Amino acid sequence: APYFHAFRGKTFVLAFGGEVAQGEPMEDLCHDCNLLAALGVRLVLVHGSRPQIEAEMARRGLESRYYKGLRITDEVALECVKAAVGVTRIEIEARLSQGLPNTPMAGAFMRVTGGNFITARPIGVVDGVDFQYTGTVRRVIADEIAADLDQQNVVLISNIGVSPAGEIFNLAMEEVAEQVAIALKAEKLIYLCDAPGLLDEEGRLIEAITAEEAERKFEAGVGLTEDLHLFLPRAIKAVRHGVTRAHLIDRDKDGGLLLEFFTRQGVGTMVTRDPLHRLRQANTEDVGSLLQLLAPLEADGTLVRRGRELIEMEIGRFTLVEHDGVVVGCA
Repeated sequence: APYFHAFRGKTFVLAFGGEVAQGEPMEDLCHDCNLLAALGVRLVLVHGSRPQIEAEMARRGLESRYYKGLRITDEVALECVKAAVGVTRIEIEARLSQGLPNTPMAGAFMRVTGGNFITARPIGVVDGVDFQYTGTVRRVIADEIAADLDQQNVVLISNIGVSPAGEIFNLAMEEVAEQVAIALKAEKLIYLCDAPGLLDEEGRLIEAITAEEAERKFEAGVGLTEDLHLFLPRAIKAVRHGVTRAHLIDRDKDGGLLLEFFTRQGVGTMVTRDPLHRLRQANTEDVGSLLQLLAPLEADGTLVRRGRELIEMEIGRFTLVEHDGVVVGCA
């Protein structure tokens, strides 16, 4: 319950690839987004469409070209991008608009809006490779997105942008999401990816990691999937530029968003600027938390029972352990 209150009115930017935008995964995601919106979370959804573009290219007998993970978008490929993105966006809007009885979205009505919020510029020539109509984000018009969110709309942003000259560019979904989150000073940037999150050397999930530690792990490059190679640097940059938290969550985990946000341990990896655990000196405002921690040990005889007055008098002798702002231990 405390998380419900903490997240009400906060902005979440949720990014997912075209793999999520089709079939059952999108259905499950819509149910989670519906609940988040009902709890007062301001949602911005950023979708990709790589599989849909690949399918359109194959249908036209064209071969995709990539360099350093980015599509080289020539004039013919751009037509495939526009067709794929348009269809994908319409399908996502349709899923978000459901409201059938006897379903998790019964009685729901999420107003989905969008617009030319992203201005773009060409990447140009890199290492002798001309990316043509593959672009990068020039500017995010954050005020207009925020105005839509203020009206309790869900904002849906596609992986394309337009230049001031009216040219259309194919953008990387992960960059769009990162830039939107930074521009909005979002509470959370979430990437749905092809892994449970970051794993340690023994294959165990890393629940929380600082940007500095995550950067070292990225540079080592061990155990990173294709998505993590793309998303992790964006998550690191986002938290270093004002986004409170970035999350890497398994796209195949049913209810993953809710489990990550509304349980202390979560189910993915959270990237933060500072460590979640910290030691600090106790003060008088911590007396209530201390009493809660000590009560079970006093009840079973482990500790001598002490009253509130004594705790208040000796508060300067206590050191506290905090996890994400919650007192979880003392000495």
